[in-house]
Amino acid sequence: MADMNSTATRAAPRPRTRTTKAREAVPMYGAGAGVLSFRHDLAARERSLIDRALEIVGRCLRQPGVVMADPDAVKQYIRLHIGGETVEVFCVMYLDAQNRAIAFDKLFTGTLAQTSVYPREVVRAALAHGASAVVLAHNHPSGNLQPSRADQTLTQTLKDALALVDVRVLDHVIVGGDKALSMAEIGLL
Repeated sequence: MADMNSTATRAAPRPRTRTTKAREAVPMYGAGAGVLSFRHDLAARERSLIDRALEIVGRCLRQPGVVMADPDAVKQYIRLHIGGETVEVFCVMYLDAQNRAIAFDKLFTGTLAQTSVYPREVVRAALAHGASAVVLAHNHPSGNLQPSRADQTLTQTLKDALALVDVRVLDHVIVGGDKALSMAEIGLL
């Protein structure tokens, strides 16, 4: 009988492959009902309704080409996620080569008026998700939808950093309460 501790050949780990299934909702990371989240004060039934709405819209975003064909659906999806936040959060929607949503991630949480965004971490997350493109998003708790000069500079910095690894930035959505603005739609991307 062979010794269990002897050097045996192990099969090399299989690379993870991403398969996007149109019937599944977009995975969402970083959401929760922590004390800084607007979801914290919601009743369980209200959180459940929001989660169900996000699931339905998320399934639609998995359809081929929907992200590019229906930017309003993307804005509504993002608005549902971060529109009620009382502090600034920065999120990224990762897309595959057919512009189907892979995942949605709240990467950074800040304060009432700002959040720190680290391009290295955005690039690292995009590569980890195997993204071909991204939609950036953040909220303005004040409700003001106008992109600041800092927002425009950050967008360009992220666009340049992601371009180095062949990931396109399709849009940067700014959410203020129940409204959302697409920087691409107003010509700032």
